[in-house]
Amino acid sequence: MNSLVCYLRYQRHLLYVVFLHLQKTCKHTDSAADVLLQKKGGAGIITLNRPKVLNALSLRMIQQIYPQIKAWEQDPETFLIIIKGTGEKAFCAGGDKNQFCTFLVGTCKKPYVALIDGITMGGGVGLSVHGHFRVATEKTVFAMPETAIGLFPDVGGGYFLPRLPGKIGYLLALTGFRLKGRDVLKAGIATHFVESEKLPDLEKDLIALKSPSKENIADLLNSYHMQTKIDQEKEFILDEHMEKINSIFAANSMEEIVQKLKQDGSPFAMKQLETINKMSPTSLKLALRQLREGASMSLQDVFTMEYRLSQACMRGHDFYEGVRAVLIDKDQSPRWKPAALEEVSDEFVDNCFKPLGNNDLKL
Repeated sequence: MNSLVCYLRYQRHLLYVVFLHLQKTCKHTDSAADVLLQKKGGAGIITLNRPKVLNALSLRMIQQIYPQIKAWEQDPETFLIIIKGTGEKAFCAGGDKNQFCTFLVGTCKKPYVALIDGITMGGGVGLSVHGHFRVATEKTVFAMPETAIGLFPDVGGGYFLPRLPGKIGYLLALTGFRLKGRDVLKAGIATHFVESEKLPDLEKDLIALKSPSKENIADLLNSYHMQTKIDQEKEFILDEHMEKINSIFAANSMEEIVQKLKQDGSPFAMKQLETINKMSPTSLKLALRQLREGASMSLQDVFTMEYRLSQACMRGHDFYEGVRAVLIDKDQSPRWKPAALEEVSDEFVDNCFKPLGNNDLKL
């Protein structure tokens, strides 16, 4: 079975379990309207159009977005690509996580502007964070909560997270720590911060640019950014903790991170320890190694590594159990196997990262 078939099977299962609880309460509209693809002036515009389910991605949406980005890349009359979400709550709260589309965003030949207004998680991270420009607002909520459902940050998290300042990325990956508003910019995830109600004007000005270069687009985004005063004087939420974050999360193993958190004993450290103790021990060990190795990998190699990890999770127990506990039964009491970090052997982790031969991901 080739890598694409394996990966699509993984995607189908993800979609089934993530949306099962949503389908009980939300009527699904015609999927053709779930994503809007438009050309305005010199801009190609992608609009995620599922506000009732926080613009969560489906495989069908990805199958429409991918070829359209490829087409716009080749179109000499398309000078930039803008992606946004509808509704008041989310850019994209998750759903399907397609490495092929995420990789395309990360290598896009045209300037790519993501307006991450609202909740941005999972697949929404994959469609934004690897692009040239990421515009956060006071409504933005960013998180990578995958270790809570027996997974790992699999939208190129192994590439961008270890490249954030200090060890912020390790904190985000292992604890699912949420960043809000201007903090998304200060953490290095967003490139600009603009007031939510100004985004329609920004979009119009982007569309109005004539044959824009990345520099022209950056200048326009910078002008909006400089005019935005919301929370301008507010201290970054992690500022006072950065020294301990950088020390604790530089540890070589999860056991050592846990030990350092206990030794620190501060309210912040104890809160992170409490969170980590709820996460899948297997996922924690996979995610830590993912970031440590991904820090020196190319984006393409990171996606290959993450594909291998996705296959390991599909063969295992914790992903299914995490989805049951968090998304389906919602009892928030997953029974992880193994249940303790010490029971997840180095040999097991090594096997999850091994090449898959002819079944490896081919981008």
